[in-house]
Amino acid sequence: MFIKRIKSILAWLNKFFARRFEKITEINRKYRNPRIAMTPMTRIVLLLLRIYLLLLVAILFYKFFTIVMVK
Repeated sequence: MFIKRIKSILAWLNKFFARRFEKITEINRKYRNPRIAMTPMTRIVLLLLRIYLLLLVAILFYKFFTIVMVK
């Protein structure tokens, strides 16, 4: 009985996440190619913004782990 219940829960979770990822994949497929033309300067600025975002996330993780390790 218990194993049957766990299997049904796992099947439900599998369907739930499969539907969500299917929708995300559909959206990504739709917007894969940009519809507007970007100048080279726009591409450079967007790249710099991505790098800046990654740097901020790295600093956030560093700060979190240094605080957690101290305690």
